[in-house]
Amino acid sequence: MPPCNELLPEMCSLLFASLPRSDQRRKGMEYIRGLLEVRGRKSIRNIAALVEGQATEQNLHHFISDSSWEWAPVRRALARYAVSAVPPQAWVVRPMVIPKAGRHSVGVERRFFPEHGQMLNAQQAVGVWAVAEEMSVPVNWRLQLSPSWFAEDRRRRASIPDDACAESLGECAVEAYLETATWGLPSRPVVMDARGGDVASTVSGILNRGMPLMLRVDDSLRLSVVDPALPGFDAAPRSVRQIMSASRALRRPVLWPSASDRTVTQSGLLTAVRVTLPAPRSRRKGTRRSDLLLLGVGNNDRRWPREVWLTDLTSVSPASLMRLRGMVHRVDQDFARRANQVGIRDFAGRSYRGWHRHVTLASAAHALAALGDADDGELDYAS
Repeated sequence: MPPCNELLPEMCSLLFASLPRSDQRRKGMEYIRGLLEVRGRKSIRNIAALVEGQATEQNLHHFISDSSWEWAPVRRALARYAVSAVPPQAWVVRPMVIPKAGRHSVGVERRFFPEHGQMLNAQQAVGVWAVAEEMSVPVNWRLQLSPSWFAEDRRRRASIPDDACAESLGECAVEAYLETATWGLPSRPVVMDARGGDVASTVSGILNRGMPLMLRVDDSLRLSVVDPALPGFDAAPRSVRQIMSASRALRRPVLWPSASDRTVTQSGLLTAVRVTLPAPRSRRKGTRRSDLLLLGVGNNDRRWPREVWLTDLTSVSPASLMRLRGMVHRVDQDFARRANQVGIRDFAGRSYRGWHRHVTLASAAHALAALGDADDGELDYAS
């Protein structure tokens, strides 16, 4: 595989085939090169300084924020390029928090983020990642917008399109995946954290696309037990906490290879209980519901389980399920190691279109850095 700098023209010729003008294709390649090579913050000013003489700051700003090119075809091309280079084993849907100082960047809100344990003034987006053993690559993004962003003045100033709408984080995650699923990509399990969201809608949305799924869920979620290994449960929905407590005696040791390094073996305790989602009241009596597997994961300590997952992969081995769960950690590592370094969160503009174009090109830079690392070891791409 050629090194990163040799891959750039090859990738850009495929990524920018939908751009009608040669100057747009040239600026796109310059912007990606800037994301890879600029030290520190990947601002338009810093990128323009790197390519001085070929593109001015004003031209690059127009290319990102005000130009006419569409980012969706570029993302589709990136997804196909990534899939052909390194076939994925899962699609991981992951949120991204982007702290902001002001209140004018599109989508910014002050809210509490449980994963950070504090209130933050931030944008929140969802990325869809193609994940393989060797690497993970973000291929699609969706920016979460609250109802306050649809007041006429805020919507106009941020250039939010007419077809955008207010969404919860869970709705945003499902829609991000469903859009990606229309691109003709390989069918692979969808792995995501669904805690705090509408799990029933998430399950139906993904299964209706014919994709297997694995969701991390809250212990307050209510499910119906249909597992003969747990006698005494009727059809009444019970909380995951109750089900896990009752199934403690079913825990079994499991070994699995790490999702990011197959030479490393991990171990833990796993319990698996067959369940279904409670039937909506409107559902006709006797209608069949799909069996799901509720997985408790942890160690032999007081805190049991440490994680709870829900999947329709009822015939897959426990080791494979645990390795699939580990794909989330693969993405977390690559986000910190590569996506942050190519400036995925560095867009300082205020517009909806500008944000989407920036994260699209930053995703392409991430893919190049990942492919270069796979061949040459650790590249120094503007750390």
